[in-house]
Amino acid sequence: MKFSISREALLRPLTLVAGVVERRQTLPVLSNVLIQVEQDQVSLTGTDLEVELIGRTVASQVDEAGSATVPARKLMDICKSLPDQAEIQLALEDNRAVLRSGRSRFTLSTLPVAEFPNIEDGQSSVELSLPRGTLKRLIEATSFAMAQQDVRYYLNGMLLEFGTNLVRAVATDGHRLAVASRSAEIQVEPSQKLIVPRKGIMELVRLLDDGEDPVSLTLGSTHIRAHTGDFTFTSKLVDGKFPDYERVVPKGGDKVLIAERTELRQVLSRTAILSNEKYRGVRLNLEEGNLRVMANNPEQEEAEENVGVEYTGPAMEIGFNVGYLVDVLSVLDEDRVQLTLADPNSSALLEEPGGGDALYVVMPMRL
Repeated sequence: MKFSISREALLRPLTLVAGVVERRQTLPVLSNVLIQVEQDQVSLTGTDLEVELIGRTVASQVDEAGSATVPARKLMDICKSLPDQAEIQLALEDNRAVLRSGRSRFTLSTLPVAEFPNIEDGQSSVELSLPRGTLKRLIEATSFAMAQQDVRYYLNGMLLEFGTNLVRAVATDGHRLAVASRSAEIQVEPSQKLIVPRKGIMELVRLLDDGEDPVSLTLGSTHIRAHTGDFTFTSKLVDGKFPDYERVVPKGGDKVLIAERTELRQVLSRTAILSNEKYRGVRLNLEEGNLRVMANNPEQEEAEENVGVEYTGPAMEIGFNVGYLVDVLSVLDEDRVQLTLADPNSSALLEEPGGGDALYVVMPMRL
């Protein structure tokens, strides 16, 4: 293997692919990136056995086709530290990868290509294509609600649902729920529900932009694969049953208030400074035309803010984890937010006024 390539052509795919590679690996080869050179195409593959990402780029000159695995982080750090527009030559010599650029020379260890794992192609059943921006916005609107290290492993990921003319993303950590739906020109019969692990979602969204260019998805029984531009992303699916989220969405709340989203977010963020650091609880006192937000902590410090809201109805007090409310207000992209409440022990429903394509449920706290 021997080829030349510009720093920029190598760095973008390498940075994304290296993101998949874990720093602490059980298998040494998993901290490497697989480089394959054919004709003028250079493909880079990184995997942690759950998620695999292949990035393709074009070499400026190929002297010898071939393949090698080299340490991903070290190669990326070397490329980053080289000057802009530098020309890089990479060659395999005596089972070592030698990188030359200008007057610099780096020799990197390699591991046998045969040891590099390949994510098995499962039975692919459904293929579909939708605009990158659609998928990106669905993930961004819901990913904050994914659990992080829950023993209920199926919550440490996102439910993606594909039906006829509909794509939906759902995430919950048991305390809050985020559901976002978008219409798309797809035909999936019967509808498919897949749980993609947290890391897979985070890597996938890095490949997407807000454009209308398509991302092609292949849905299998054990894997999801996405092709977008020069990248192919594959992730194992979580084998589990996602909670019936429709049962969690509160119905029949009779107290509806509408507030300016940015103002409410700032009020909650300020009040949170004096909330209990562990439980992050704030009290909301709802009165006609006004919402009073209060917090206190074990040091006997208190915060109180009032914010004008559109509300007519009986007064009510309810407690929440302030972080959960701020997260929702940070991803909603409307200027105003509608909050529907029933009683102090029932979950709150947050959405755009009149309902939009995303809804959020937050459980109350006893304070």
